[in-house]
Amino acid sequence: MPRKSLSFRSALLGAAALAILVATPLDAQPPPPPAQQQAQWEWPDHPKNLKVLPKDIKAEQLQATMIGFTRALGVRCPYCHVGEEGKPLSTFDFVSDDKLKKQIARRMVLMVGDIHKDLKKAGLAPGPRVNVGCITCHHGRPRPATLAEEMTVAYEKGGIDSAFATYDDLRARFYGRNSYDFGEAGLVEFADVLRQKGQIPDAVRVFEKNAELFPQSLRALEGVASAYEATNQKDKAIATYKKMLAIDPQNRNAQRHLDALQGNAPK
Repeated sequence: MPRKSLSFRSALLGAAALAILVATPLDAQPPPPPAQQQAQWEWPDHPKNLKVLPKDIKAEQLQATMIGFTRALGVRCPYCHVGEEGKPLSTFDFVSDDKLKKQIARRMVLMVGDIHKDLKKAGLAPGPRVNVGCITCHHGRPRPATLAEEMTVAYEKGGIDSAFATYDDLRARFYGRNSYDFGEAGLVEFADVLRQKGQIPDAVRVFEKNAELFPQSLRALEGVASAYEATNQKDKAIATYKKMLAIDPQNRNAQRHLDALQGNAPK
């Protein structure tokens, strides 16, 4: 086999193995098909219609690759293949290209291969390499969006309450699974999006929620204090800057803003 194909095969199968090892825990995945359904299915020794996977891929390698994809994206077989959830795998038309997501998946596999080739050309310092696979970006989600992006989509559809509902839902489902940034930065990013859109009152609500979730975080408190100050809520801004100074008495930025709000000379 040519060196190029061998390299691509190694990258692909390595990425699949990586996805299986570091994907979200099994309890975060949809329940597996009933045992009797799996018993009716055997992974083919000679799979058909392979366009990016190696033509001579072994049945066990194909199985590992497909499991890697599903766990990396948190999906099941019907996501890419023609078939009905809950039905035996023997009823699926795995050869069909009718589903657009299957075609997208192929392009994503080729993209991963290109990334591996580009990394080899990059002349990086010797040492352990970071593995690249579907899991690298997806982290158990079909759409590798940031928390701010998910909340922005919800906001555009249903306003700030819809955005908060999306946050609460994602936090309940994905917290601790490395899928979204549920620290202070995630909501700060979303608040900045709203501020850029001119939705200042809603941005203030996001900063307030962030400060409620992280009452000891200087970053969260500074965000809401700045929002109060920008919207002429002087008393709330003063109270929040005082909270910051109670946590960090040496915080010069908080002291400077507090002095200005209270009409004191700069220190």
